Amino acid sequence: MLLSIVALMFSTVMFAGAGEDMAVFDRQILFEAGPERDYRVIRIPCILALPDDTVLAVAAGRSSASDWADIRMIMRRSTDGGKTWGPLSVLIDRGKNVADNPVLIWDAPAKTVHFLHQVNYERIYHMTSTDSGKTWSEPVDITPQLSRFQQFYKWNVIAPGPGHGIQLENGRLIIPVWLANGAPEPSGKGIVHRPSVATSIYSDDHGKTWRCGEIMPDVLKNMSETVAVPAADGGVWFYIRNEEIPAFKIGLAYSKDGATNWTKAELQEDLYQPICFSSVLRISGAPDKSRILFCNPDSRTNPKPNRGNPWRARENLTLRMSYDEGKTWPVVRVLEPRHSSYSDLTMLSDGTILCLFEHDNRYISVARFNLAWLTDRKDALRGGR
Repeated sequence: MLLSIVALMFSTVMFAGAGEDMAVFDRQILFEAGPERDYRVIRIPCILALPDDTVLAVAAGRSSASDWADIRMIMRRSTDGGKTWGPLSVLIDRGKNVADNPVLIWDAPAKTVHFLHQVNYERIYHMTSTDSGKTWSEPVDITPQLSRFQQFYKWNVIAPGPGHGIQLENGRLIIPVWLANGAPEPSGKGIVHRPSVATSIYSDDHGKTWRCGEIMPDVLKNMSETVAVPAADGGVWFYIRNEEIPAFKIGLAYSKDGATNWTKAELQEDLYQPICFSSVLRISGAPDKSRILFCNPDSRTNPKPNRGNPWRARENLTLRMSYDEGKTWPVVRVLEPRHSSYSDLTMLSDGTILCLFEHDNRYISVARFNLAWLTDRKDALRGGR
């Protein structure tokens, strides 16, 4: 298996054509775990491309597979659109504590990168960079600003994202958040992550202050990790992980402002999920055609339960694209057929798409591709984003 992975690290696929009609694909390993390395497990990919095509890739380096392991936030940085990468650096180290659930978001008016994460699933921290991720501000605990959640849901677990957040045209920063009110883990370390609900936090002043969105109607079982997507009308779609079994479908809810009056989440028949986080990214909208890209492990043909629980296997990482605001998903392409799990999506200024994804239980790789590759040269993004 290792030989096949190495062979894929720098593979490039190009079909006949020129310019934007040429199909381009390559992938390489960014993070590797193992007993002989600093981290036995590396999980939870988070990626963000900046306007100058600097790319930041963040992950969770873990001492074990447990969500309650000793976990650090680690990062690699590219200054050439993800072709080459600098060395691994430690972004957050809380010692023998959890530091996880990375969220990156670009604040265009402020020319600032915001980074949020949780510590021990009880605090959310916020930090910023104004030099494309070279240096970062000291983490600020914003949990006291989110005390209003306790009025409506007595949580003992809180976590953002993971993955990228979004900024609306009015400047509002939106980060999906999930809350849980679980019992202590049988192991004695940590708290069970269910029952859970989904919500958002938002900032209208470039991250100086953060406010609580409304908790979404609790209509699906254990709604948790969620990704936000700008809607064509200026509102926000939330694509939601949930544990409605045997449905195994992504939930979808809508809000006009990304914070209030959420619609009841509805299961999406075309978007299978084995109980796993999914990444979604708007590729284009008005005045160009609508394109939304969805990525997750689509293991619907494998009925085998995952590790003894009623979930399904995390494998067959699949890209799907919609041209009608998520009603249908006619474009389908498998990115990784073997074991694969969480992913995150971003896009460069020329329309090249980057997908950072977990696979084979010890790797996080980045794939770079364009619409010509995704659609077998049936579509291309003219003039970049």
